[in-house]
Amino acid sequence: MEEPVYHIPALLPECIEALDLRPDGIYIDATYGGGGHSRAIVEHLGPQGHLYGFDQDEDAVGRAMTDPRFTMVYSNFRFLRNFMRFYGHDTVDGILADLGVSFHHFDDSQRGFSFRFDGPLDMRMNRHASRSAADLLSAASEEELAGIFTLYGELPFGKRLAAAIVAERNAGRPVTRIEQLREISSRFISPKREKKELAMIFQALRIEVNGEMQALEQFLQACLKTLRPGGRLAVITYHSLEDRLVKNFIKSGNFEGKIEKDFFGKVYRPFKAVNSKPIVPSAEEIEQNPRSRSAKLRVAQKV
Repeated sequence: MEEPVYHIPALLPECIEALDLRPDGIYIDATYGGGGHSRAIVEHLGPQGHLYGFDQDEDAVGRAMTDPRFTMVYSNFRFLRNFMRFYGHDTVDGILADLGVSFHHFDDSQRGFSFRFDGPLDMRMNRHASRSAADLLSAASEEELAGIFTLYGELPFGKRLAAAIVAERNAGRPVTRIEQLREISSRFISPKREKKELAMIFQALRIEVNGEMQALEQFLQACLKTLRPGGRLAVITYHSLEDRLVKNFIKSGNFEGKIEKDFFGKVYRPFKAVNSKPIVPSAEEIEQNPRSRSAKLRVAQKV
């Protein structure tokens, strides 16, 4: 039986070009996943070059490639700077992050990331983390849940969905499985937008369970401190919330996109955008890998 694909890397040639790889450079793949980007990077490195791959999922770590030019780091990328100092690197030449969820996660019913089949509402990237999506739905207040669905899912019916989940919980039917959540959500979802709105519901819970936006902020701040002047940052985003965060940070060095000036009126810009507009997949890539259709690659160079 053929083994299922763990993940197909998005925008692979574009990422390699974006990093402007040097054979003796030190690089980071902050989201190792299936290792597709990492393997391509290592192919461009000489004996003195090195790549560090980060992932918080033990499945990805267990499948890591073996190469003397590669080191696997079992950690969330928010701790990137601490680990690079541990390995003796104050600065690196390039950092890549693909913020998408691996095919493996979506296709494993026991991980709870997809609404396509029933299973436990888990959604933890790191399965040793204490709180699953089911735990969140069982403990969060109605107000908290409404905020999650509205902010991270951008759902117009976020408040009503939160109220329905809490009503089920109060009736002794805590929402712990995918099918339960689908049934409750169906009361508010437009039939014409069923897949889109279900995806947004699951996205909102996944972001909250894994603290994704907070981790992304910490990661970007670590990149600013870790990249050498002239080093490249390449980030692939998949939804407007994270794309806005990355865009603002590249533009201004902060997450609000606020342009700051020093005492003499000089604008503070820690990065120079390499591409004025995000790079998106070609029609051919989308046909071969439909899950890449919402990918946006932003590239910047440390000033």
